[in-house]
Amino acid sequence: MRLLLVTDAWTPQVNGVVRTLSMVAETLKRAGDSVTVISPDRFGSLAVPGEPGLRLALFPRRRLAAMVEEARPDAVHIATEGPLGWSMRGLCRQRGWRFTTAFHTRFPDYLAARFRVPLAWSWPVLRRFHAAASGTFVATESLHRELDAQGFGRLRHWSRGVDTALFQPGARDAFPGLPRPIFLHVGRVAVEKNIEAFLSLDLPGSKVVVGDGPARAGLQQRFPQAHFAGFRHGEALAAAYASADVMVFPSRTDTFGLVLLEALACGTPVAAFRQPGPLTVLGDAPVGAVDDDLQRACLAALTADRAACRARAEGFSWQACAAQFRAQLVSLRGELPAGLAAAG
Repeated sequence: MRLLLVTDAWTPQVNGVVRTLSMVAETLKRAGDSVTVISPDRFGSLAVPGEPGLRLALFPRRRLAAMVEEARPDAVHIATEGPLGWSMRGLCRQRGWRFTTAFHTRFPDYLAARFRVPLAWSWPVLRRFHAAASGTFVATESLHRELDAQGFGRLRHWSRGVDTALFQPGARDAFPGLPRPIFLHVGRVAVEKNIEAFLSLDLPGSKVVVGDGPARAGLQQRFPQAHFAGFRHGEALAAAYASADVMVFPSRTDTFGLVLLEALACGTPVAAFRQPGPLTVLGDAPVGAVDDDLQRACLAALTADRAACRARAEGFSWQACAAQFRAQLVSLRGELPAGLAAAG
């Protein structure tokens, strides 16, 4: 299969969407598929206000058409609802091509938190974007129900994966000298991640934030008792997870939360608000706590079984994630070649 993946989110951005797309692309390539990624780094781009690391392609339509011709795709997946996503959507509709999309982020909530855009304005725009697709991939059953209630159609389930070889229990010494218990948050430090809700809690021990972003300076000033460690990658990130007593996930806009799986794979329990992503990742396993009271969830998670956390994460793999993704792609006109889909 020749897959064309069009995304406004790609490296050097560091987030769950980029991680998921890059791992799926790598897995499909190893299985023999050809994957062409069209992302903002191939165009002139403009930084998102307040987000210098996030860049959006400028006027991509003309160059995009030439790139599509070169790729000669059997299937098209549009991962995001940015300028590239809208341009590829228009190109597919112009040519009568079928394509799939994905709902990675609750952009209405993101836009309301960041720019105070009313929800009544943004939901109709997203409905229109995804209505043209032959299928829209969602990560959880609860998100499926939510989008169905919002009038979205042709929804398809697509779970996530974790690298259990990299993320595994290990020495718990990444934060020497910090009083325990250590409550850890990992992710971009931005207003939509709701990190303030975590840092405002009255908790014993220490609070650590791994990551960076536009909200970091303000949060450091407001919460000087918290420890901001910046970005960590690879084994250093795995060590940070393994060294924490609880991974705290205060976001209300993420649709899944890949960092939750990474924490569990390192044996670290999760505390989160009662949201679709955490509810799906934790399930009924004794691996953390979800609660409308985040402080109560954090304290309850301290008693979770670290071995059970690891076992829960082992149920997710990138191979299964990629197979599920591939099995639900649609061809431009006919049938897709058999292959990895058979494993799904």
